[in-house]
Amino acid sequence: MAVNMNRNKVFLGGLAAGLVLNIIDFISSTAILGDRMRADANTFKPGLGDQMAAMTGGQIAVYVFFDFIVGILLVWTYAAIRPRFGPGVRTAMYVALVFFVFGLILTFGYKQAGMMSPALWYSYCGIWLVNLLIASSVGAWLYSEEPTTD
Repeated sequence: MAVNMNRNKVFLGGLAAGLVLNIIDFISSTAILGDRMRADANTFKPGLGDQMAAMTGGQIAVYVFFDFIVGILLVWTYAAIRPRFGPGVRTAMYVALVFFVFGLILTFGYKQAGMMSPALWYSYCGIWLVNLLIASSVGAWLYSEEPTTD
């Protein structure tokens, strides 16, 4: 039996995954890594960390929006590979690992340029991995496919 991607469930699961991403990002950027991030930014360029701490509502909204986009893309990718890898947490983990590797590639330059200390970058990456694993699992849990009526 052929199946179609359930766009409504992709969107719903993606919003849930985006909410998880936003919550964990907020906690990690404020309570867990916030002071270290500001210190590293000020070491890289004096005053930069202070600018980061004083982000406007619009700047924060962009980060929130992008986390929801990433959540939707996580679930869309899960739905796309699910017919080949099967439904469930294992497939959601594969999706999370793909996004994690992309994230490593995109943020590695921060460490190389000295904008983040190696310890901060490794901490950030560890939190990012956990965040993606949880968000992808939540989104996959909410996703289901629709059988076609052939």
